[in-house]
Amino acid sequence: MSGLKKFTLEYEFKTTPKLLYTAISTPEGLSRWFADVVEVEDDIYSFKWKGSEQKARLVSSRDNDYVQFMWLDDADREECMEMRIQNEPVSSELALIVIDHAEDSDLDFSQRVWDAQIKKLQRLFNN
Repeated sequence: MSGLKKFTLEYEFKTTPKLLYTAISTPEGLSRWFADVVEVEDDIYSFKWKGSEQKARLVSSRDNDYVQFMWLDDADREECMEMRIQNEPVSSELALIVIDHAEDSDLDFSQRVWDAQIKKLQRLFNN
């Protein structure tokens, strides 16, 4: 198995840190753009899509700042997926920084999936 490659993506938002944090950290927020259904029990999030499910542990978070999940489907994998909110003081816009990992062969696909999901999230704040 080849190693996982870390990648970072940045997306701009016109909203408040609190609203964006709610969208990336709560089951209600995540089910509006990230997965069809999101359930949480203790610190374990179940993300459900048509025909598939993945579980992740919320390993770290700070209100209005970031969330960090570790996927539980691969016992050997120690990399986390992180979504971090960054204030842009000059433009008063926010950026959502996504840090994730993918196999070299899946890197382009993974980035396109994030782009599509984030477009859904951006539409929530533009309506």
